[in-house]
Amino acid sequence: MGLVMPEFGLFFWMLISFSILLYILKRFAWGPILQALAEREKSIEDALKSAENAKEEMLTLQAGNEQILKSAILERETIVKEARELKTSIINDARNEASIEANKVMEQARAVIERERSAAVSEIKNLIATFSVEIAEKILREKLKDNSRQKELIQDSIDQINFN
Repeated sequence: MGLVMPEFGLFFWMLISFSILLYILKRFAWGPILQALAEREKSIEDALKSAENAKEEMLTLQAGNEQILKSAILERETIVKEARELKTSIINDARNEASIEANKVMEQARAVIERERSAAVSEIKNLIATFSVEIAEKILREKLKDNSRQKELIQDSIDQINFN
């Protein structure tokens, strides 16, 4: 029964050797182990804090990126709107200028047509006058071949003149 129930001497020496072992472990092993555990715990806490800070920075950057994206979209829309307005303005200006230019061309064409018409009418009048003179000359020559007829025509003309 010695193994199940140790004797008092064995128990005493086991207690002393266990106490010495505990003292040595406490003095040389547990201190460094506990210190290493504390350092490990501190490094884990620092890593968690660092991860939390990184997460906050990432959220801040993400919000900043969203803000930049929104402002870029607004700026793009503004630029597109300005480009459309500029296009419309240019088209309207071109239409107005084309209309003005067409009106000028039409007025110039009307003026040219009027000048040519006036020149043609003047030329026709001149031709008619020339033809009339020639016809009158031929008629007078035919009628004035005879001297008595000439004298009679002169006398009729004198009688028709009204002296005041």
